[in-house]
Amino acid sequence: MTDFSGKYKQISSNNADGLLKELGASDEVANKVKASLQDLEITQNGNEFVQKSISAAGTQEIKFELGKEFEEKRMDGRTVNSVVVADGNKLIKTTKDPVKNKELKVVTELNGTELKVTATVVGTSVTATGVYTKQ
Repeated sequence: MTDFSGKYKQISSNNADGLLKELGASDEVANKVKASLQDLEITQNGNEFVQKSISAAGTQEIKFELGKEFEEKRMDGRTVNSVVVADGNKLIKTTKDPVKNKELKVVTELNGTELKVTATVVGTSVTATGVYTKQ
């Protein structure tokens, strides 16, 4: 399995605000995310991960073990259930929001020093992408 550990600086973002609005986030949260790029810090110890996202919208940290469902508090304050699996150089997270009845699939792919994150609201054509470079 690929080692995702490291610090990553976002170099581009596409449609993050549109994705957040589709998921029911407020305009305030969506606009904060749109206005700034974020840094990611990933710590990996075997199948256990800590992922920290740092941006002008705030800092979010999630801890998870591959294949085990966990509760995740999102930037908009809601709690969702997520599970992450590994597939080669990809981490695939599926998140279910029982209140909004929406499912989100996030694929984090590491190729060399480039980390690409693609998030899609399942059942729609709404997708957002972010590209990061390892520091």
